[in-house]
Parts: sequence; C-alpha cells; structure tokens
Amino acid sequence: MTPSDAPQSRWSDLDRPPLNVPALRRGLLRPGGLWTALDVVESTGSTNTDLAARAASLTEGTVLVAEEQTAGRGRLERTWTAPARSGLFFSVYLAPGPVPAERWGWLPLLTGVAAATGLARSAGVDMALKWPNDLLVTVGGQERKTGGILAERAGDGVVIGIGLNVSLRADELPAPTAASLALAGAVSTDRETLLRGVLRSLEHWYGLWRGADGDAAASGLQEAYAAGCATLGRTVRAQLPGDRTLTGEAVAVDGDGRLVLSTGDGLREPVSAGDIVHLRGAGGGLT
Repeated sequence: MTPSDAPQSRWSDLDRPPLNVPALRRGLLRPGGLWTALDVVESTGSTNTDLAARAASLTEGTVLVAEEQTAGRGRLERTWTAPARSGLFFSVYLAPGPVPAERWGWLPLLTGVAAATGLARSAGVDMALKWPNDLLVTVGGQERKTGGILAERAGDGVVIGIGLNVSLRADELPAPTAASLALAGAVSTDRETLLRGVLRSLEHWYGLWRGADGDAAASGLQEAYAAGCATLGRTVRAQLPGDRTLTGEAVAVDGDGRLVLSTGDGLREPVSAGDIVHLRGAGGGLT
C-alpha cells in the first residue's frame, strides 16, 4: 500500500483531485461515533484484502480508502478496476458483536440501502438496488451498474467493501452494462462529499439494525430494501450451483435477506446470495 497523506500537486489532475485526508477525518471521526479510523492509500490491490489481513488488530469503524485498486474483487472473485481517482474504492470493518451471527447476512443489503440513500442525497441521482449487491443508475433509459458491494467474514467481524464509479467517461467503462454517477447526471461528483454521505448513511442504518438486534423488519431495513430493489416484480433466472436453474418472478426479500421467487407451478422458493452463481432478467439483461 502507498500512503496518501502527503499532499499532491493541485495541478496533477484537475478533473480527478486526490482526497483530502485531514478534512475527511475531521468530518467523520468523532467521539461516540461509529467511525474510529480513516486512512487513504494511493494504490493497493484490494482494500477488502488489506483490512481482512489486519482484522485481529482492528477497531470497529476502521475505514480504508484507495485512490486506485489494482485487484479489486466482487462476488465470485470477479474483478473491479477503474482509473485512479475516478471512483470510490473503500472498505470498512464492522463487529456486530451481540447481533446473532445468522443475521449478519443482512450487512451487504444494509450497505446497499445506506449507499443508495446516501448517494441519492449527496449526488442527486436516483439509485436502485439489484439483489444482492449491485448499485444501479439509469443512463439513456437503461439501468446500469455503477457500484458493487462485497462482504466477507474476517476474525470476529465483517469487512465490507464498496466500489463506485464516480467520474468515469463512456470510453472508460469496463462493460456496456456499466455506468458512472457522472453519466447519470449527478449534481456532484466531489468524492469527499460522496464518501461522507455514504459513511454517514451507513452509520445511521447500522445503528438502527444493531439497535434492533439485527432484526431487519423491526429496524425498517427490510422495508427500505424492498422499496429500493429493482429486482422485485421482475421475472428472473437464477443459476444455482450444480447447473440448476430456477426461473420465476421475484416477489419479496424475506426476513433472512433471501430473494423469494414465485415459480410457474405456484410455489415460492427463497434463494440466498451465497447460493447464486448468476441472477439475470429472463431476457438476459440486468434485473
């Protein structure tokens, strides 16, 4: 990892300036708050990998941000790369402690709600969620992926990573189904503003969830996720391990965070994020 505390030339990249670490710490680290430490590195392979390797010595609320990730990971070891300072690439360490471990599966969905609501306020862009871990925006009338979430058990807690395309131009996108906040017409692409917005929203939702002992319904999380989930109401095809395929209408997200599909024979079958290999619209596009 290359530290990023030292100021860079203000003329190094006018469109993509480096993050102001002291300002971020002043705005986010406070006594009694969730966030306890924040570091920014110039470049690293994966912020999730870095935090997971240090999990035994971390304090809850540790945040690690990278100006560039060279080996960012998504679900199923998919890669996530983007030009330096073109997005937000960061991970946080949470230790839910007394919350029953079987409810920790809600943490990536909680992070999705927090990111979507935080970005809707700070970027002025309508965000949607693709179950279980994608952030969507609309560009040219089409839903496209602008961000992803990866949660991993680490020691006594969980490391949650977020990758978000902020200022990528059309010719920089990794795939035709990708997008950025800039291409979606964001009113602000200032990464410090966006990072503060997401982390403050995450602190809010995590506090509600933890205060309800991880009960997604009692904390309002289940309702909020369903309200923002673009997958619900659509016919999807879930590819499961063992070459099993399940097609049905996504009708609900249950109390365990599983997607409930109503199949053609009238049965309702829940599928968990850990069982999904691919989830696609029945026509093959984004759900």
